[in-house]
Amino acid sequence: MHVEGTILLGREFTPIEGRVVIADGEIVAIEEVETESDDVILPAFVNAHTHIGDSIAKEAGGGLPLDELVAPPDGLKHRLLRSANREETVEAMSRTLRFMESTGTGAFVEFREGGIDGVAALRDALAGRGGAEAVGPRDIAATILGRGETAVLEAADGYGASGARDADFDNARNATREADKLFGIHAGERDDLDVNPAIDLDPDFLVHMVHATDLHLDRLEDRGTPVVVCPRSNLVTNVGVPPIRELAARTTVALGTDNVMLNSPSMFREMEFAAKLADVPAADILRMATVNGAEIAGLDCGVIEEGADGRLLVLDGDSDNLAGAQDIVRAVVRRAGHGDVERVVS
Repeated sequence: MHVEGTILLGREFTPIEGRVVIADGEIVAIEEVETESDDVILPAFVNAHTHIGDSIAKEAGGGLPLDELVAPPDGLKHRLLRSANREETVEAMSRTLRFMESTGTGAFVEFREGGIDGVAALRDALAGRGGAEAVGPRDIAATILGRGETAVLEAADGYGASGARDADFDNARNATREADKLFGIHAGERDDLDVNPAIDLDPDFLVHMVHATDLHLDRLEDRGTPVVVCPRSNLVTNVGVPPIRELAARTTVALGTDNVMLNSPSMFREMEFAAKLADVPAADILRMATVNGAEIAGLDCGVIEEGADGRLLVLDGDSDNLAGAQDIVRAVVRRAGHGDVERVVS
């Protein structure tokens, strides 16, 4: 199969007119040819931090402090997750997955509560099993990081720790090393007290880093530790916003939408907010929404080049919203939305 139009090529998203040829899910050729298509072709998004189990509780607990909302084991989200039956949870996650695909997400990294059964429930949602709305299967690629006992690594792709102040995660970190799986941990969300202990675990990536100090930035740069930022979530929970520009100057930064209970898992919204908050170049933000997250998760998508996975997002460049854009990359980052999506290629 092939798609054609204006291609945002490579890591720089250089606009060229042409055709992307895909075979067996891989980009096998990029042909620079004249085309009459107004479509804009870019990599599908990689949402680098989600909690989609929260799909059962959208907009619950508005105005509650962060700890009352999400802190384990008895924050509001955890109580709601325990009270929901498995079918309800799978169905709600399935509907969120469908929305994520429709808004251009081709892959995501999930911190999944509930141990082995929680991981299995998400895999059921991906497979289209569950309730009446759990239609599928979904083509979106999931990297699932489990929580709880380290036995969860038998089912998960890695371990997603809540934060260094919540528990001793040395065993989990050692177990992920032995299993050659990912270890991610929240850090610096409500203050800076858990940042150094989190960095000391030598994680594969950190999440949030709202309260990163110069010392923390130096340590991130020295160790090459990537960071996933979720600025809309941080604003909603009133903990501040991450220093995106300063983080990006020191290390790899990716974007995530965090808890579905707090935010729609739309990468369009996250990109626009991050771009206007941080005032960094549009191409930098688009990398945060695509290839940077893919690299953190060890995926071969997020960029249009030969040999990469053919997970693509096709936008209507002649939509009422995008027509006349003078800088197409900037328009994708700051202006594009759900209504501009022509299709998602997975």
